[in-house]
Amino acid sequence: MNPNDLINWIAANGKLTFEVLGTLAFAISGLIEAARKRLDIVGMAMVTGFTAFGGGTLRDILLDRRPFFWVQNELWLWVILAICALAMIFLRSRHLEVTERATQWPDALGLGIFASGGTYISLHSGMPPLVAVLMGVITAVFGGVLRDVVVNEIPRAFNDHQPYSVVAFLGGWVVVLLDALNVNDVLAIGAGAVVITGLRICAMTFGWRLPTWKV
Repeated sequence: MNPNDLINWIAANGKLTFEVLGTLAFAISGLIEAARKRLDIVGMAMVTGFTAFGGGTLRDILLDRRPFFWVQNELWLWVILAICALAMIFLRSRHLEVTERATQWPDALGLGIFASGGTYISLHSGMPPLVAVLMGVITAVFGGVLRDVVVNEIPRAFNDHQPYSVVAFLGGWVVVLLDALNVNDVLAIGAGAVVITGLRICAMTFGWRLPTWKV
């Protein structure tokens, strides 16, 4: 494959690639959290599905987009069931201990891709920039909120005091700016995702904290 063919392939399939990576990243973070709570296969499938599809579903409801992306692509449901079954077999046979930290790495990738992609979809659904960025934040954050609520935790996005929704909000404006400059959609989504994921990883690595309420 020559460079021009590669560029054309990325342009044609880039958004699908981002969707696959983002959905799998959030699904894995939900799966790890379900494994930490020692849920059965039904619980693992529910938590994984909520994490992978929750944010995008809420976005589509607010934008009145039908059908939902996971309804339109039934394959995703089979993928979720398959990885839950395989993970349960693998984790039980290997007797691996999963940690809270392990959840955060795929979650950071999913955050970047879903916030960036959600912002772009909202912009091209006719939303003004601020609304589009907030829709991107909802797309990226709501699945994780559902995950934490279902496993009886205060949502990590609200209580770990590390920049989470904030980095999604900032990265969304990168997408808005690049879209206004008529940058290729794949490059705009990719740049936003890199900025958001990079900022989130920096927050995790260097212990960045948001100001907290002083009683």
